[in-house]
Amino acid sequence: MTQSRPHPVSAVDHELTLVIPAHNEEHRLPRTLQAAKTFLDRWGIDYRVVVVDNDSRDNTARLTAGFDRAFLTIAQPRRGKGAAVRQGMLCATGAVVAFTDADLPYGLDALRRGYDWIQRRECDVVYGVRGLEDATVAVRRRWQRSMASSVFRALARRLVSSDVTDTQCGFKMFSRHAATEVFSRTTVDGFAFDAEVIVLARHLGLKHACVPVTLINEAGSTLALRRHALPMVRDVLLIRRRAADVRA
Repeated sequence: MTQSRPHPVSAVDHELTLVIPAHNEEHRLPRTLQAAKTFLDRWGIDYRVVVVDNDSRDNTARLTAGFDRAFLTIAQPRRGKGAAVRQGMLCATGAVVAFTDADLPYGLDALRRGYDWIQRRECDVVYGVRGLEDATVAVRRRWQRSMASSVFRALARRLVSSDVTDTQCGFKMFSRHAATEVFSRTTVDGFAFDAEVIVLARHLGLKHACVPVTLINEAGSTLALRRHALPMVRDVLLIRRRAADVRA
């Protein structure tokens, strides 16, 4: 991992930014945007939703145009989900910054709970976790996906964090300061970026909490054990090797 890289920080101008990385998501994304708008409008918070278009070849980049003033798209050449999330998190200007997946796999109630914790300064970072006591599953999981998650989760507990039991859950929240400190240092562009985020946050002394999430949709998941296991293991080992260089 590299030392902190200079990153221009814009002033906070709203309460919550929700970042959504997307690659060729023209079919799923409209439903996600509408669901996010409905939830956030009902909440009554001052928010922005930032879609990071990861070099899509369809109409993904144009879906937020005219949708709502609080929604915008940032273009990102395709280098992986980690690169897209990094760009969105560093461009966000909310007091609290969160990211989730383009198919909206998790119920948004956890968003409000995590926001309250960060605003009360009970923690700097909130990780969504599918294995907590109050977490629920409202959709049947594919066995291939369950196996891939279980294998990587067991590895991550040994190599990344023993207390964050679900490193790959695509729902994480940060105070603006924490987001800048963590994502200005990330280097992993692929699926293992979640593990890097957790390692960085720990080495930076950021206080975390885990929130149970409800899995409501898994149709958009592209993680596959055969295709991604070895690259993810390699990335995690590199993350550990470079962790000693991290300084707050």
